[in-house]
Amino acid sequence: MTFAIRPIEPRDDAAMAAIIRDVMREFAAVGPGYSINDPEVNFMSSAYGEPRCSYFVIEHGGAIAGGAGIGPLLGADSQTCELRKMYFRPGLRNLGAGSAILRRCLDSARGMGYRRCYLETLTSMTQAARLYERSGFRPVTRPLGNAGHSACDRWYLLEFG
Repeated sequence: MTFAIRPIEPRDDAAMAAIIRDVMREFAAVGPGYSINDPEVNFMSSAYGEPRCSYFVIEHGGAIAGGAGIGPLLGADSQTCELRKMYFRPGLRNLGAGSAILRRCLDSARGMGYRRCYLETLTSMTQAARLYERSGFRPVTRPLGNAGHSACDRWYLLEFG
């Protein structure tokens, strides 16, 4: 393995904010309705320090190169979490890091008592969609809850078995 996954720490906040902003710009996802505008982007470690939340970063080549987390899906039942802010620098892609951090997030969600995981993404993020589908997520026809990302155009749900 050429990367390491660990819980986010305050010293990681600036690096994760830069990664989120860079990847969102890469996919032209910068206007209203995208996660690039979420206030938590600047302070991920404290935002995911809330109850029933967790966020993990990936170290690669001596630097933070990506991350992903889970938290309650706002506007949904208490047993549904949302996969949030899963973004990677290009050099981290295709190394198995996506599968590894997704497993870590889903294990964390199960451990916190969630029974299902929801996510929102973009049609242009084809690599991510393949990962989600390989991991058991199934497309849903409309957004669930109130994640606040009205510009997303693909939605997935995974029921824990």
